[in-house]
Amino acid sequence: MTLSFWRYAHLALALFSSIFLLLASVTGIILAIDAIQEKTVPYKAENFNEITLGETLPILKKAYPEITELSVDYNQFVTLQAIDADGNDVKAYIDPKTGKALGTPAKKSEFINWITSLHRSLFLHEAGRFFVGVISFCLLLISISGFVLVLKRQRGIRNFFSKIIKEYFAQYYHVLLGRLALIPILIIALTGTYLSLERFNFFMGEEKAKPVKAELSEKAKTVSIFTTTLLSDVKKIEFPFTDDPEEYYIIELKDREIEVNQVTGAVISEKRSPMTAQFAALSLDLHTGRINGIWAVILAIACINILFFIYSGFAITLKRRSSRIKNKYKAEESTFIILVGSENGSTFRFANAIQKQLIDHGQKVFVSELNKFSVYPKAEHIIVFTSTHGLGDAPSNGTQFKTLLEKQNQEQNINFSVVGFGSKSYPDFCQFAIEIDQLLGKQKWADRYLDLKTVNDKSAVEFVEWVKLWSEKTGIPLATTPSLYNHVPKGLQKFMVLDKTPISETEHTFILTLKSNARTKFSSGDLLAIYPANDSRERLYSIGNHSGNIQLVVKLHPNGLGSGFLNALEPGNVIKAQIIKNPAFHLPKKAPKVAFISNGTGIAPFLGMIEQNKTKQELHLYSGFRMETPTLMAYKKFSAIMIQKEHLENFHIALSREAEHIYVMDLIKRDANFFVNVLKKDGVIMICGSLAMQKDVENVLSELCLSKGLKTLSEYKANKQFVTDCY
Repeated sequence: MTLSFWRYAHLALALFSSIFLLLASVTGIILAIDAIQEKTVPYKAENFNEITLGETLPILKKAYPEITELSVDYNQFVTLQAIDADGNDVKAYIDPKTGKALGTPAKKSEFINWITSLHRSLFLHEAGRFFVGVISFCLLLISISGFVLVLKRQRGIRNFFSKIIKEYFAQYYHVLLGRLALIPILIIALTGTYLSLERFNFFMGEEKAKPVKAELSEKAKTVSIFTTTLLSDVKKIEFPFTDDPEEYYIIELKDREIEVNQVTGAVISEKRSPMTAQFAALSLDLHTGRINGIWAVILAIACINILFFIYSGFAITLKRRSSRIKNKYKAEESTFIILVGSENGSTFRFANAIQKQLIDHGQKVFVSELNKFSVYPKAEHIIVFTSTHGLGDAPSNGTQFKTLLEKQNQEQNINFSVVGFGSKSYPDFCQFAIEIDQLLGKQKWADRYLDLKTVNDKSAVEFVEWVKLWSEKTGIPLATTPSLYNHVPKGLQKFMVLDKTPISETEHTFILTLKSNARTKFSSGDLLAIYPANDSRERLYSIGNHSGNIQLVVKLHPNGLGSGFLNALEPGNVIKAQIIKNPAFHLPKKAPKVAFISNGTGIAPFLGMIEQNKTKQELHLYSGFRMETPTLMAYKKFSAIMIQKEHLENFHIALSREAEHIYVMDLIKRDANFFVNVLKKDGVIMICGSLAMQKDVENVLSELCLSKGLKTLSEYKANKQFVTDCY
């Protein structure tokens, strides 16, 4: 069956039963806690499972002149109904080894009786019991369909407990806890369903199942059952009224009822309980957890998980609905067609972001699922964003694409570009995207516009690499800020402005120091995202950690919304923003040498890394500026202090507007042997600043690697020896 069938079945069952599962789970938690509490009462004898009837019956008969009945409940508490030596009626929990009374059986509280009735029948009597049975069966089907979905997600039973790719909170823990709680929830659902069926005599051809009289063996007729029967196997014993040998014990065991000669202990008759009754008793024990405290705890946790699954399941559904396609233009009038293959809807985030920008630039764009591929009479570009599911398979909304591609021939030539989303945790990384790219390449009407781009774990940084290439080739300027393609934050933190220090009037730069709450954790190299003028787009600034506060180096640009917003702030002002973790650009602790390369305000995170270099790691700073300014003088003063403290080895400066016109690239060429040594000795080169500077630096380093017989710069990037954070 297709994945979509299991997903829709899972969702439909959850929608139908959610309210009743909510009630059943809450009441189930309360009843499980009650079952646990019952185990804490000290009415159970030590080594209870070793006591035989032959040991306890003589003791009880000696202690009580007249005994009517003895019963053993699911807690293995022994209750005796008798008359003591003083002629008083006794109904008490007793120690079967001594006959001593331990306590008086108490009735369930009104509250627990009320909860039990709600849990069993919703106060609707037989109709309610039937409906609860239906809900139990729905839970069984939900568990089975959920199991199938996890199997498909994890690529088979062998990988059932392998790593889960964390996309967001609800998705991750829905799968994680679903795997852990699957067995207990299946047992709850199966036993609940069975008890409902048994209640309505589904397994019986008559109103009540009756014990079946069995033929006794010769051994059973002669061997005393008192010596072979454990008290733990007994449910109830009815004592004979007199000492007459013709008066028998009637003993109800878990699987049968027997009459026993009170003198010899021989079995007189035996009636076997129907298997349906035994299964019903077992189901009740498993469903309520009454027989074992640990199992009761597991059931309570399983019920809590069901409550979480209700929340997380609907959260996942709403998230998928939020990714629904919203088109302004029709397919037949659009010049840009974006086709999406997505299993859980997250890939639509990237498609919608590109669609919005293209429309803002006056383009007509149509977004659709791969399974709805059609003829596009005015299309000039087809962009495919697709994930891979299972063993290199198509996502559920892309299973028909290959067939449609063969049938739907386009009349004009169309440029195509494919972006694959997947996880390198799987061996068939982006396999479906690879197949789509190859198939499109074979179509007579399709012209390859860009080579296939793969994106690991929905990395916005990797996606932006494709955006830059596509945008440069088409001439349509799309945003290349990674955070634009990330999730829009729901909640922002408050930050107070501690200080704003102008450091260059000619260059219009200033240092802004912000204070966060004590619980906020950040490192130099992380990013501060601000949203000026209620703009939904983020403006990102690299963070330097200065004495535990956030320090930004900002250059005011003409009409710059972000820099203008920050420039207008004064000490004491409070802004709302968020810290975006950027671990790929944190100071690499294990690198023997680190070379920092920056220009302009890109020096900010490096200043924080240098200040926080308590281990005195070997750091080298190369920075480019236009000319000698108060800003540069402040940096020189800071670096001198850091060199004295052994937090920094040296500070190399390039001035592009001074007489010699030196650029950062000239410094790299001058110190070529140093940079070769950094790469050879597993050191790290970090760049922060403008994209133009990054491109020039990469060209110089690429030539250097080639001339010195080193690996390619791409290999050093893959090995995380060359990292960038440029905008």
